Amino acid sequence: MGRMRFRLSDFVGPRAGGERRCSFLLDDETPVLSFTTDDIDPEHRFDHWREVRGKSLFGVTIELPTERRADFRGQFSATDIGGAIISRMHASSYRVSRTSADIARMPADSLCIGWQARGAGWMDVGRGRGHRVADGDIVINHSDTTFEATPERSDGFDFLILKIPLSGDMLLGAPAHGLFAATLLRKSPFFRALSALFHALTHEPRDIIDPSVEITHIARLAMLARGLLLPGMPECRAALRSGFYYAARDILARDLHQPALSPAAVAQELGISLRQVHVLFEPTGLSFSRTLSALRARKAGELLAKASSRPVANVAYACGFDSLATFYRAFRNLYGLTPRDMRARVNGE
Repeated sequence: MGRMRFRLSDFVGPRAGGERRCSFLLDDETPVLSFTTDDIDPEHRFDHWREVRGKSLFGVTIELPTERRADFRGQFSATDIGGAIISRMHASSYRVSRTSADIARMPADSLCIGWQARGAGWMDVGRGRGHRVADGDIVINHSDTTFEATPERSDGFDFLILKIPLSGDMLLGAPAHGLFAATLLRKSPFFRALSALFHALTHEPRDIIDPSVEITHIARLAMLARGLLLPGMPECRAALRSGFYYAARDILARDLHQPALSPAAVAQELGISLRQVHVLFEPTGLSFSRTLSALRARKAGELLAKASSRPVANVAYACGFDSLATFYRAFRNLYGLTPRDMRARVNGE
């Protein structure tokens, strides 16, 4: 993928952040835009964030009581993945809204999927519609709908948003305009798949072969979750399979230390059949067992690099391998060298 060109409207979403000194990086694997308020005088931090970042860059209006502005701090970064923008924000609590005037000034035809990592609050989308956004909630909306978000606490927030420009037939003809901000209920049949794919895109992009395909999948999952697409459509079934694949990987990464971890256990947790679990892994070219072995070997490599004196056998069994022969084979397949060779390389021997 080549260099990305960012427009001001690329960052419009239910949160905002900023700094005077920006870093523009050309490597697609690193943030292409990042800034912090740390090197700005405290008396000017909030004004800069509000006027330069909030209004001019993000197209939102933010408010904070005068007496709290001197303590304001904020950090922001944005990364391109598959033609979409992942923005990460960590800042002091403040009230934020996207008004009709903001939209008229900075329209952006995009689907937004946000994750409230920390900093619960209340979302008002007008016409008597409002809801609480708790830690860990996912919020879905079109970029050009109004909202007003009020923090519940004053100790700051962490927020991630995936902003997907809408083009072509990505949404299969479903209307996204007017999609007001709403929280995806955790009991929704689509929550597990959508949240797992969101996590993969925002935290584990190295495990994604074709990010643009997964961006399309998560956009369709979001529309499924909001009832604007039907699960029986072939494209939607493919999106669900993708989401459940990453959900299965999350389970493998979480429980890889358990030697008895099996496809049946994953099927039971996800509420799908054993056959469906195996089908999830078919497009990758790796079976369930080979994927699990690779994840265990990766974890073993991380542990060996961190703990230079820990016995290799101890690391192997701690990562769920039931025999040293299986461990050595999986490790060499992944890294191209033995555990002892890796440890020697890390130690400079």
